Amino acid sequence: MTLTKKAEATRQHILDTGHQLVLRKGFAALGLLEILKTCNVPKGSFYHYFPSKEAFGCALLQQYVDGYGRKVDGLQAAEGTGYQRLMRYWDAWIEAPGDAGCGWAEECLVVKLAAEVADLSEDMRLVLDTGVQRLLARIAAWIDEARADGSLPAGAPSLGLAHVLYQMWLGAALLAKLSQDRSSLQQARLATVHLLRCEAAASASSSTPAH
Repeated sequence: MTLTKKAEATRQHILDTGHQLVLRKGFAALGLLEILKTCNVPKGSFYHYFPSKEAFGCALLQQYVDGYGRKVDGLQAAEGTGYQRLMRYWDAWIEAPGDAGCGWAEECLVVKLAAEVADLSEDMRLVLDTGVQRLLARIAAWIDEARADGSLPAGAPSLGLAHVLYQMWLGAALLAKLSQDRSSLQQARLATVHLLRCEAAASASSSTPAH
């Protein structure tokens, strides 16, 4: 569908407003009337851009996934070792670059919607899962890069380790939301450093002769 600039701006306004509403209320609990009222658009205009609430949800999640990828690209553009680039990503969960009061974990739609959309909509689930799988591959690539440049030692298979780290950070983000405290994210960071280095440290220890 080709849109005029004005129509594209209206569609974007609906998506941006909807994003903030979904962060606060979730998707299922958010009614169409509330979206329309907050956006100040008539019902007919909404259906001009989105044939259903589910289609709106898919567009919202796709925009989030694409935008997240661009944020990660910007984060990784700075110089540094592979390890520094990897930890720069996790640090952004705690404190977003340029915003000490907010981390990426606080606005993560995977944290907010994963369990909900998995049961609610197969199309929405696929959008979110595709984005997550792409991110996991990138995390694994950063681990490989860090091992190749010597900033991390060899260890467990990178993709499996990426899964473990991401799962841990998702859990930490949920706890941080529940407690309104970032300490679980700080603990996840400490555990991340340990997991990235522990296997090589254990190997080195086992090879040291006993006295």
